[in-house]
Amino acid sequence: MPDVADYPRFSEAEMASRHARVHQMMDEANVDAMLLYATGRYSDVYYLTDWPGSREAYVLFQRNAEPVVLAQLYNHIPVARLLSTVPDVRWAGANTAQSVIDLLCERGIEGRRIGLVGSIPHTQYNRIRSACPEADLVELGGKFRQLRSIRSELEIERFRHAATLTDESMEALKQALRPGVKEDELPAVLEHTYLKAGGYSGIHFMTSMPMRTPNFPVPAQYQSGRVIQKGDCLITEISGAWWGYSGQIHRTYSVGEGPTKEWQEMHAVAVDTFDAIRNLIKDGTSTREVEEVAELVHQRGYTLYDDLLHGANQYPPIIQSKSTSRREGGEMFFRENMAITIQPNVCTTDERMGLQFGETFVVRKNGCEPLHDYPREWIVCG
Repeated sequence: MPDVADYPRFSEAEMASRHARVHQMMDEANVDAMLLYATGRYSDVYYLTDWPGSREAYVLFQRNAEPVVLAQLYNHIPVARLLSTVPDVRWAGANTAQSVIDLLCERGIEGRRIGLVGSIPHTQYNRIRSACPEADLVELGGKFRQLRSIRSELEIERFRHAATLTDESMEALKQALRPGVKEDELPAVLEHTYLKAGGYSGIHFMTSMPMRTPNFPVPAQYQSGRVIQKGDCLITEISGAWWGYSGQIHRTYSVGEGPTKEWQEMHAVAVDTFDAIRNLIKDGTSTREVEEVAELVHQRGYTLYDDLLHGANQYPPIIQSKSTSRREGGEMFFRENMAITIQPNVCTTDERMGLQFGETFVVRKNGCEPLHDYPREWIVCG
């Protein structure tokens, strides 16, 4: 049997604190249980169990009873039982929805008020709803995401380590970016940094183009086979991750020469907007205030394409500028120990060219604490 101590682990106190917060959330929502669904690695199941997860899984929390994990697939159960701090780990059976129903009946809560978290497949939800017609199923996903948006110091240390790996990958990219390299060869340069440190890639969005004939407004999610040439620039959005937590950084590179005047002016707007936002945010700052500050981009003759700012790992808040807002929801306030990524993606109004500049911070009582240590500048290669 592998030694659980050989894996990165959160402390017993950390896990107990998370469970206590969940129970407090349940009390505030007046629910008898919380049923959480998630898929993939490092999902919300990881937050509750210290097991990174795999395929689909449910976690049931209940008042005055121990939690239960229902997990797929069958061959994933041994590792789940090894790593999960929730001792009761069960295979979810040949039919996951039926196993959930059986568990609710076993616990005597099939007719009680149950909070739901996660994107439960409609076929599973309908089967649970049909089998438990007396249950009062209420949505708790938003409240749970808000709960998770305030990070513990142990979580922040993971973010910090992931940010360091991300910085190292950006330096590796700088060394590798030369004429003749294909764009779709660059992810291997980045991922090597994470893999040798026990991490993994979060995202590597990149777009290359000639600086004098630009043709794209944002870093692309997929890389082409285009060959890098002298006079190109490469716009980036890069995240290196380590055990459930990722850094994120945005820089622009050019090959063989510095930025042209057009690119230099756009880069300056992105940096000015970034600086204005990071200097504004502290515990208690409103998202409305940040949206107002971001109007600087529009005043300078540009617009924004991507989110202006989001919580690390895509947790709230997620906002744009006042002029480009495209999300539901009202005003939010930044709170101490939120991890956030400030990332203005400045582009021309005709979407002919754009770049992104930013990185990840932790909100503290009196300001923003940086997690990255990579130069805040345009990077010239070759």
